[in-house]
Amino acid sequence: MSTRTLFDGLDAILFDLDGTLIDSTPVTTNAWARWGRELGIGRTDYHDHGVPARQVIQGVIDTQDLAPERFQEALDLINHLEETDTDGVVRLPGVAQVLASLPQERWTIVTSCTNALAAVRLGAVGWDAPNNIVTADMVSQGKPAPEGYLLGAQRLGADPARCLVVEDAPAGLAAARAAGMRSLGLTGTFTADLLDADVVLDGLQGVRAARGADGTLTLLLED
Repeated sequence: MSTRTLFDGLDAILFDLDGTLIDSTPVTTNAWARWGRELGIGRTDYHDHGVPARQVIQGVIDTQDLAPERFQEALDLINHLEETDTDGVVRLPGVAQVLASLPQERWTIVTSCTNALAAVRLGAVGWDAPNNIVTADMVSQGKPAPEGYLLGAQRLGADPARCLVVEDAPAGLAAARAAGMRSLGLTGTFTADLLDADVVLDGLQGVRAARGADGTLTLLLED
């Protein structure tokens, strides 16, 4: 077995949730398809993975496929559909091992889910929300804006330049770059050619963190 250093000199690691730590693709796809049918929208390309629902809905309004006065109705509907369906939500391979290798105070989740949806999906795989989680309710602008990742670093007391973002979506990786953070992209939701990250892997299998004598974290890949 060989060990390769992926990143070193880290203060903290910030993880996306859907597509990075858990697979919720089937329920997300089904919820947005049903959302479009129930609202009478004639498009199928409105869901933008990794972007908060309110921003997706505003995009549909901007293209005039939904009347502005229906915004709250549309938001309430997608929240209900996603929060009441967890069938098929699972942990992704390697995730439990890498999280177990990290000190609890040195990592968190930054997600485009609401507080309620994050709790539902984490509960579906038997996890509690980590300390200092950042959800869509806590920011004024979601991914690809950097606000969520900057807030995550602030809550962990970490220098953004010494933080690593782990993401599966272009929007999240764009947010990491805008926040001045290093990034690890994971394929699955998107192919490697669409992920603008410092390092791209097929998943978190074999990845673990080690703590150095100076207290900084190193992310390693064993294969």
